[in-house]
This record gives sequence, C-alpha cells and structure tokens, in this order.
Amino acid sequence: MPILRILLIVLMTAGSAGAEAVSILNGALSGARGALIAVRQDETITGPSLFAGRAETGMFAHRAVPTLGPPGVPPPRGSLDRLRHLIGQAESRRGGYDAVQHGARVRPGRAPTQMTLREIFAWIDATPGQPHAIGRYQFIPSTLRRLVNIVGLRDSARFTPQVQDQMADVLLAEAGLGEVTAGRMGRHTFMNNLAKIWAGLPNSSGRSHYHGYAGNRASITWADFDAEMAAIFPG
Repeated sequence: MPILRILLIVLMTAGSAGAEAVSILNGALSGARGALIAVRQDETITGPSLFAGRAETGMFAHRAVPTLGPPGVPPPRGSLDRLRHLIGQAESRRGGYDAVQHGARVRPGRAPTQMTLREIFAWIDATPGQPHAIGRYQFIPSTLRRLVNIVGLRDSARFTPQVQDQMADVLLAEAGLGEVTAGRMGRHTFMNNLAKIWAGLPNSSGRSHYHGYAGNRASITWADFDAEMAAIFPG
C-alpha cells in the first residue's frame, strides 16, 4: 500500500479511532492523537510474549538482526519492505506471518495465515486469560480489531501476509513514516516512536521502551537498529 494512501486512511479514521488512535499499549507516545499503543484491560500477565502488553513480554535475547528472514518471508526490497523486515525480525523471528505468542497455552487450530479474521477473533474470545499476540507484527486483540476497522476488512478476510502488512503499514504511518520519509521528522524520533509500538525494538536508551515490564526487553541493540535505519533512511 503506497505511503500516501496509508496516511490518507489514518487521517480519515483518526476521528473514529478514539483514545486508541495510534496505539497498542496505553501511555505510549503522548499528544493530541493519544498514545501509540493500547492495552486491553482484561488481559492478564500470564507469561512471556513477543509483543508489548499486559500479557505480552519480550522473548528474545539481545542480539543483532540476522540477514535471513523466517521461511515464507521473501527478502526485503525497497525501504518499506526493509522496515517491515526489521520489525518482523525483532518481533516474530522464525515464526514470521504464522507466529503465535509462545505463552499462549491454547493455540489456534491452524496456521494464522490460513485463518479468517472471524476465526482468529473466535479463538481469542474462546481462550481468555492468555496472551493472544499473533502474526509477523504480533498484533494484540485490541489493536487487531482497530486496524481491521481502519483498513476496512471483512471478518471473512484471511489473515494473509498481505493483510498483515497492510495493518502494520497503518501503525508505521501513525508513528511518522510519511514525516520521516519527507524529511520533516528526524530518524531517531521515528525510531523512538517505533520502539513505543514494538517492544522488541530499543529506544535511544538502548533498552526496550517497556524494559522490565512483564519481562520485556529489546531483541536488537540500538547501534544495530540505528545502522539499519540509516541505510533505509539515509541523510
């Protein structure tokens, strides 16, 4: 999805998104649009996770981003693909588009990419009290529902790699992708915004924005994150 189209979708839906206009976890990026991330109040801390949230904790050791992605994920081409790849490596590693938060005691009956959105939400509703972060970008339920509405997907739509990328692109736009691409936002500001969405990414302190919160930690170093982002957004 082109960046300008993504930004148009975000602007058109900002009024209806409410307090969750930009986020997956409450208390992240503050401002007129609200936090970058939002947490479901009924989630409970039950174990480690791939994604930030009450029931989600970071699961990866502190290490550099590998060159190769998980099976089924094509090598990145172009800036947007490279950015998605970087986030996917920090969040889901080998699981890729079929990743399910490893703390989930009851997993879906099929690979996520083979499920419809209706089936994914049915699994979430049928398994309360466990983490539900899912897919390459480890969407938690409240964010998944919000992004489904923003993108305008039917519940019969399959949770394909293309659908997951579409939804991740909305979060990237909300974090300032258009601004950093146009040179109106500094790279480090954008990186810190991304770290407020994805706990596997470090902020400029070198730690996850949610370090120590329910076990979260960054899965790559700030130096590696910065080097890759400088290659994606030179200048």
